[in-house]
Amino acid sequence: MRKDRYIPKNLKYPYPIDTAEHYLKIKMDRGFIFDENYPYIDNSKAFKRKQLFVRFLLNLIVFPLTRIKMGLKIIGKENLTKDLFNDGLILVSNHIHMWDYIAIMKALKPHHTNVLVWDKNVNDKDGNLVRLVGGIPIPKKLSGTKAYFKAINDLLNNKGILHIYAEGSMWEYYPYIRPFKSGCATIAMKNKKNILPIGFSYRKPSWFRKHIMHQYAAITLNIGKVIDINELTRDEVLKECHNKVCELSFIDNNPYDYNYNNSKRIDGILDENK
Repeated sequence: MRKDRYIPKNLKYPYPIDTAEHYLKIKMDRGFIFDENYPYIDNSKAFKRKQLFVRFLLNLIVFPLTRIKMGLKIIGKENLTKDLFNDGLILVSNHIHMWDYIAIMKALKPHHTNVLVWDKNVNDKDGNLVRLVGGIPIPKKLSGTKAYFKAINDLLNNKGILHIYAEGSMWEYYPYIRPFKSGCATIAMKNKKNILPIGFSYRKPSWFRKHIMHQYAAITLNIGKVIDINELTRDEVLKECHNKVCELSFIDNNPYDYNYNNSKRIDGILDENK
């Protein structure tokens, strides 16, 4: 284990057997159907006005709170060069905190981002907010797939930024990088867009953060250098993304393969936390 790597201890989260499975309990179903008629990206004037207001609140209140909520530090902003934003861009990272997308938004500001999200999150009670911060639900219905991919392709080909949690779900404070689903590489290859890897790593929490705020770790967002997908195969793109996120998360010997194939949680690997 690297000396600069901190592993959160005494985790009590119910990590599922399948590495892409969710464990959050959804309390509401608002009844949205994600089919060919659903506006995966809402470009209406009314929606854009609401987004502007939400962005104002994020900058005024929420972004400053990331220091308290996460102990957030951002490293590697020098890699966010102007030329990155001359074309569409895909971001890929691990998913380890309820607020880690807010951290992504803070790191990328003033650029606006969109993010692929679990469809049930959009149907839950906070679904409107998920949409307003750029959430695009991933449809389960085959009828919605064509419209979903068209919306993504249009976004990227109009210089948009798309964030993808390639592990497929959030596992809070999980210390390793789970296998990546191939969608991030497929979308990148189809649209000929490069990928910016981002890795969330952990720092030892202060006494106050650990005992008063009951947080397992402070979090660092590490921005890597862009991955040029030219001359790479889809499998090579996926492997490079996974390797870079491992590197940015300070993980030298990650126990999981890079490619998700109904992958299962590896038991016993958290024993080093004890």
